[in-house]
Amino acid sequence: MANTYTQINVHSVFSVKGNHSILNTELRLKLFQYIHGILKNMDLFPIAVNGWKDHVHTFFELKPDISLSKSMEIVKTNSSKWINENRFVPGKFEWQRGFGAFSHSRSQRDVVIKYIMNQEEYHRSKENTFRKEYLSLLNQSEIDYDPRYLFEFY
Repeated sequence: MANTYTQINVHSVFSVKGNHSILNTELRLKLFQYIHGILKNMDLFPIAVNGWKDHVHTFFELKPDISLSKSMEIVKTNSSKWINENRFVPGKFEWQRGFGAFSHSRSQRDVVIKYIMNQEEYHRSKENTFRKEYLSLLNQSEIDYDPRYLFEFY
């Protein structure tokens, strides 16, 4: 788009259906690279992709010609298809419906990158569950939410 200049930094979060902790270390490494590639193929700028056994964080620059919902749909659809085609997990793999997304200014980039890339360390403590983390992200961003429509947490 001529004469259109943007910088839309998005931190997104999505979870394994059933909140199962099935993303083992080997799969996570492959998955995060694959998701990085999906974002890049959409001509988005992937900044950080990481997560834990039951969820994924992405941080990328969103372009104005694709909606956030469409970009997340493409990432989740293609990554789950890739996991299933390669039989990386037993049974059918699915992501939970929906996602969380948080915008950040350029000045916050380093903090967000460090947070995302330190997921393993963060979740080393059993107290730091995905539920607690996700609710904290929603609250820090002052996002009103209906508990009935949050991810399924077990």
